[in-house]
Order: sequence, then C-alpha cells, then structure tokens
Amino acid sequence: MVAPDHFTVANVWARMQEIKVVDSHTAGEPTRIIIDGGPSSGDLGGGSLADRLAKFRDKFDSIRSAVVNEPRGSDVLVGGLLCEPVDPSCAAGIIFFNNTGYLGMCGHGTIGLMETLKFLGRIESGVHKIETPVGIVAAELFADGQVAIENVPSYRLTQSVSVEVPELGLVTGDVAWGGNWFFLVKEPVENLDADRRHLTEVALKIRHALQQEGITGVGGAEIDHVELFGPPLDSKNHSRNFVLCPGGAYDRSPCGTGTSAKLACLAADGKLAAGELWRQESILGTVFECSYQVAESNPNQVLPTIRARAFVSGQSTLILNPDDPFCMGIPS
Repeated sequence: MVAPDHFTVANVWARMQEIKVVDSHTAGEPTRIIIDGGPSSGDLGGGSLADRLAKFRDKFDSIRSAVVNEPRGSDVLVGGLLCEPVDPSCAAGIIFFNNTGYLGMCGHGTIGLMETLKFLGRIESGVHKIETPVGIVAAELFADGQVAIENVPSYRLTQSVSVEVPELGLVTGDVAWGGNWFFLVKEPVENLDADRRHLTEVALKIRHALQQEGITGVGGAEIDHVELFGPPLDSKNHSRNFVLCPGGAYDRSPCGTGTSAKLACLAADGKLAAGELWRQESILGTVFECSYQVAESNPNQVLPTIRARAFVSGQSTLILNPDDPFCMGIPS
C-alpha cells in the first residue's frame, strides 16, 4: 500500500530546514556557531552588526531558540551567527545569543569562534579582527592553539553600590561594563565551594533586587550578569569567580566579558597596573590569563586582553522538521 503523498519521506524532507553548526568549548564553556542555514546578511538587512542583531531578534528569533534551547541545546549553551563583516578588514562578523536573548559581546565565544574559523580553514595563526554588535575586537591565534582577544573598552560605571536582598541582607558591589553589564559583588563574600545551585540562587536574588531597585547600566540597560568572587583553588591564580549569565545558567569559564569588567574595577581601584598579569580562575578551576592597557581615547576606560584555549567538540547539521512540536526549541 502506498502512503499518502504528504506522508512520504521525500515530501517531509523537502519541508525541513538544515542548519550547520560547529560546537566548541572555551575553558569548559560551550559555544555553537551557525556556519550555514541561518539568516543571511541580506535577510538581516545588511546594515551594521547592531542593526542586524535587532533584525535577527525581531524577525528570526525562532532560529535562536531552535539552535540553543532544548531539545537540541541547553541553558548553558551560547550560540553565534557567523556573518559577513561590514568592515572589510575584519575576518568575520558575529552575533552572539543564548537561551533567553542576545549578547553584545562574548569573550569565551570569540575565543571559540577563532578556533572554529581555524577548524574550517578560514584563518591561520596571526592577528585577526572580529566585528561584533558593540564594536570590533582583535584576536590573535597562536601556533599552540591559544587565542588572545583584545576586548572592547571596559569601565566601571558605579562603585560600591548597595542593595537590600531578601534573605541575604545588604549586598555591595560595583557596576561595570565589559561588553555586557555586570554587578561584581564585593560583600558579603560567598563560599564558592558551596553547591552551585545555591550560588545560582544567590546570584539570581541579587539580580532581581537590582531590577527591583532600578539599578541599571547606561541608559537603563539591564544588569543581566552577576559575578561572585572568592579565593582561587590554585595559589598561582589571583581570584576565582562564579558568573550568573542572563538565562540563569552559570558560566563554566571565567567569563571573558566578566573578567574584562573585573579588570576595569581593579584598574579604577589602583590594584592592578597596566600590563600586569591577572589570572582569573573559573568555578571549575579553569583559567583566563589577562591584562589591560589604558584606552587612549578615555583614561577611565581599559582595553582588556584575555588569553585562553578553545577546543572544537563537534560539527553537525541541525534538522528543523515542521512536524516536530518542538522544532523551534523549548523556551527557557
């Protein structure tokens, strides 16, 4: 018996969409780069990366969800859409996103992108410029596979902001920009050896209190990252952190933009000199080696450099079957 045409494999396959991706991780934090099958620069209007991000969010957000949310992804996964850069001197353009929305910049993701571009044979060792929605970053790929990224100008906006947090009491920290907005907690100091679910709950309560009190970044921007600090596991390192990401997951790496915000605060406090090495340890014990230079255009801003290694962990084709009730992902 011949099945009805609309049930034939060929007919179903013709309606499916394929998205090709490369997966990697940087110091434990995963990145998934769309290399084919996502919205093109033409689909997104061909403007600046910031304009394209806005168009992606408004018209193609279902693709974001399909790529990083369950059942194909997870809350911890950061995605990136590989784009043609506006600036012809750049090796690539990138729009980063996660389970709940979009990121202006992603440090670990940029390192993962460099490893992905090397894996695809698109770049070799040397310095390359990457265009992001918040500006151009320079990234150097070394022969040993490590990558050093020069992040966007970073700075502390407000020092020692205090907020009353239910069940925690008074919490004090700095508000800083490192490509995303961060609240860097100074007091009280949490025990980072505690259960990570507990640390996540603490950071979520702090973020909610910031929202309730109307404490924001520039122009009312939401402070969607919270960073806790403690002593390092390894005495060779300077600090250990726990970083809450916008979607409620914690960063497995030391967080590139979060470490940039940390450097900005250290510089503002006179605790780290330009060019001096800072080894930032993650909750897993992985390390980013960092330093900064003072921005020539603004002495109150720093230009952070973050060095680490990424590893490609997979190359695959995602299948978007319109008959699948969770084709476009399960919203977080």
